[in-house]
Amino acid sequence: MMRLGNLSPATGAIKHKKRLGRGQASGKGGTCTRGHKGAKSRSGNTKKLGFEGGQMPLQRRIPKMGFKNPHRKEYVGINLDTLQSLSDAGKFNEVVVDRDFLSANGLIGKNNLVKILGRGELNVKLKVIAHKFSKTAAEAIQRAGGEIITL
Repeated sequence: MMRLGNLSPATGAIKHKKRLGRGQASGKGGTCTRGHKGAKSRSGNTKKLGFEGGQMPLQRRIPKMGFKNPHRKEYVGINLDTLQSLSDAGKFNEVVVDRDFLSANGLIGKNNLVKILGRGELNVKLKVIAHKFSKTAAEAIQRAGGEIITL
């Protein structure tokens, strides 16, 4: 029969911590296992991540190289063979390929910039709207009778 006196937490639910500062007889009273004096013995003590006791931290000792341009634009590359495979799969309702079409087919995110690249062959007449085109991709689209529009 289950009674309130028989209830106990599930196994592993309670982690037993040291009971500090409960008198000298407990063996963990007085300094509460922190030792004597110094910053680590006092409440509120925290160190910066990577602090090495005043020694020059590793992050600052290692030489820094290169340059990261904060204004860099990242483009998602879509190759011609990808457009051709979409065409072969019958995904085109219209002959217009734009950001909405590409994001609907899971090729780009809704805020990505698009660059059409020239890998593969294109045998379909398409009107392609993108932010950038490689030279070979632009030539291949126009050779197939399509049109390119740069955003």
